[in-house]
Amino acid sequence: MKLGAFSVSLNVKDISVSKAFYEDLGFQTLGGDITQNWLILKNENTVIGLFQGMFENNILTFNPGWNQNAENLESFTDIREIQKQLKEKGITMLSEADESTEGPAHFIIEDPDGNQILVDQHR
Repeated sequence: MKLGAFSVSLNVKDISVSKAFYEDLGFQTLGGDITQNWLILKNENTVIGLFQGMFENNILTFNPGWNQNAENLESFTDIREIQKQLKEKGITMLSEADESTEGPAHFIIEDPDGNQILVDQHR
C-alpha cells in the first residue's frame, strides 16, 4: 500500500516562534502561509507542518499523489482505494472520503495508542 508523502503535522502555540526554532534546526519553508497560521518546512527528506489553532493534537500525515517536495507523482493509489483496503482489514475510520467522488479527499484513522493519522489527497 502506497500512502504518499509523509509528514508530521504539529499543533503549535506560536507559529513564528516555532518557525524560528525549526529554522535553527536547518528546516526551510517549503509552502504554506504564515498569515493563515500554517507552514510546511523541510530538512532533507523530513517534512513537518506547523499549524496554529487548527487542531488539538499532533497528527501523522500522508499525501497520496505527492512526493516529499509536494510535487505531483505520475501514478499513485487513489485515497478511496486506500480507504477501501484499510476498511477490509477492519480499521475504523474516524472520518471517511466520499467513495462516490474523484479528486481531492481525506480520511482520518487512529492507531492503537490514539495517535491520529490523516491521509489527505490534494488532487
